[in-house]
Amino acid sequence: MPYFEQDTTRIYFEEAGAGFPILLIAPGGMKSAISFWRGMSWNPLDALSANHRVIAMDQRNAGASTAPVSASDSWSTYTQDQLGLMDHLGIDKFHVVGMCIGGPYAMGLIEAAPERVASAVLFQSIGLMANDANREAFYDMFDGWANELKSSTTATDTDWQQFRSNMYDGDNFLFNVGDDFVRSCQTPLCVLEGNDLYHPQETSQKIRELAPNLHYIEYWKDATAHGPAMAEVETFLERYSR
Repeated sequence: MPYFEQDTTRIYFEEAGAGFPILLIAPGGMKSAISFWRGMSWNPLDALSANHRVIAMDQRNAGASTAPVSASDSWSTYTQDQLGLMDHLGIDKFHVVGMCIGGPYAMGLIEAAPERVASAVLFQSIGLMANDANREAFYDMFDGWANELKSSTTATDTDWQQFRSNMYDGDNFLFNVGDDFVRSCQTPLCVLEGNDLYHPQETSQKIRELAPNLHYIEYWKDATAHGPAMAEVETFLERYSR
C-alpha cells in the first residue's frame, strides 16, 4: 500500500492513469477517503484516468491515513498534507477535484499555492448557511468522527474542542477562506450546485456570485443530467491541462 510519510503522519494514496495530474479530494466530511468515490456512479479514479494522472488520498485520520491530533490542527494542516503529497510525487502543477469537504480544501490549496493549482472542480461544496442554520450539523459531524478516534489518541478534550473550533467556527461561508479571497481568485473554478443541509445551494450560488472565473453546473444529479454534466467537467479539465 502506498503511503506518504512525514514525521508521525501517514497519508494513504492511490494513483491511476497518465497525463496532466489531478488531485482528488473525496467526500465524507472528516472521514474523507478514497472509498467514498467507489460508491458513486461516476468514479473519477476511473473516469478521469483515461487522460490524466489521477491521485486520490485518504485525509489524515480517515480511511487508512493516520496522524496525531492537537489543538493547533486546522484547515491549513490538511492543506500541508495535500501539498506534501504532491511534493512527494514530484508534481508541481495540478488540478483539484473535490466533493463535499473537498470544496473548502480545494480553495485552501488555491490560497496557499495559487501558482500550482491549474483549476478546481467543486462538487456540492460544504458551506455555512446564513444565520448559522447548519453550523450544529457540522459540529455533530465532527464530534461523531472524533468520538471514534479518541481512544486511539493522546489528545485531550480541550484539544478536540479547539480543533473543532479551528475547523467550523468563524464567519467564512466556506469555513477556511472568506468572501474577499473568493472574489479575488483568478484560478478557473467549475462548481456543481449542492442542495442539502451540508452542501447548501446558497453556498454554490455564493461562489458563483463572487468568483470571477467560473463555470457553473446547476443540474447534474438526476439520471438525464448526470452524463452530460460529467462530460462538461471533463471538458473543463482538458481546457486547463497545460
